[in-house]
Amino acid sequence: MINEISQISQTALSDIEKANTLELLKETETRFFGKKGEFTSILKGLKDLSVEEKKNIGQAVNKSKSQLQEALNQKREDILAQEESNKFLFDTSIPGEDTNRGTIHPIIQTMYDLNDAFASLGFDVYDGPEISSELYAFDNLNFDDDHPARESMDTYWVSGTEDKKASERMCLRPHLTGGSIRYMQNNKPPFRFVYPGRVFRNESTDAGHERAFFQYEALIVDKEIPFSSVQLMVNTILEKVFGQKVKTRMRTGFFPFTEPGYEIDMQCLVCGGKGCSVCGQTGWVELMPGGATHPNVFKSANIDPTKWQGMYINIGLDRLVMMKYGIKDIRLFHSTDLRFLTQF
Repeated sequence: MINEISQISQTALSDIEKANTLELLKETETRFFGKKGEFTSILKGLKDLSVEEKKNIGQAVNKSKSQLQEALNQKREDILAQEESNKFLFDTSIPGEDTNRGTIHPIIQTMYDLNDAFASLGFDVYDGPEISSELYAFDNLNFDDDHPARESMDTYWVSGTEDKKASERMCLRPHLTGGSIRYMQNNKPPFRFVYPGRVFRNESTDAGHERAFFQYEALIVDKEIPFSSVQLMVNTILEKVFGQKVKTRMRTGFFPFTEPGYEIDMQCLVCGGKGCSVCGQTGWVELMPGGATHPNVFKSANIDPTKWQGMYINIGLDRLVMMKYGIKDIRLFHSTDLRFLTQF
């Protein structure tokens, strides 16, 4: 019987070595150690043997079982390690699958680029609420009570507040400039900051106009701010965004919150200045209205206009992106057309 135990052990070791899955290894373990297993049958037959035979055969069985159990445990670890390793293997002959990956929207990416550009010039980045009030959108910015921008044809007023005034009359912000008052009321000059975001206008849409679009506004407040330094800053920012020098021009403009005001245009990069639907066939795109901060705006922000000067620039972010990528229709930005969006 000792020889029989040795033969069974050799067979068991061979089967354990051949098992290459946990299922086969379990079957091998059951065949030798299960209720009807070969070693179990030998142990059941010990009752018919003498005391000396029981001792010798029992020791032989226990020794074999110990060796086989160690072999089973080691094989189990090897199989598990191999299965874990197989997770990182792939068949290079199988064609790859095309995956749809999300990308940053071109407007948001350009906003990040501008944030970096202005940060390199020492500007803070500020973020204000999209729901504003008549107080911040118009009153604090020196808009006349009968200014047409206050009418529903231009501004989206929040239902239920139409009969209210000032801080109680709410709207979707029609521009970012009201955010500058919020910043100035909570900070002491001198300072320079930008405040990008989405604004809303109740107007007809076409290739160059949208109801919801992005602006990027900047304000510098200091003792003395020459116009020439502002134009130099604008040209520097545009060159950083486009990676090339951009032709610009500054002309007079009027805005209630500036005195004097100006308009900065850039040569249309879509058509190279020849004229197209984006630039209205003029070769120029109105890009940055702005100007010197009006004294009444400073007073609304509790800043002494006799001691401080301010300079606004307001970038039409959507139009800037159109110039950067040669896009001829602003409505594509909100179209959710993946053929358009996956290009960026």
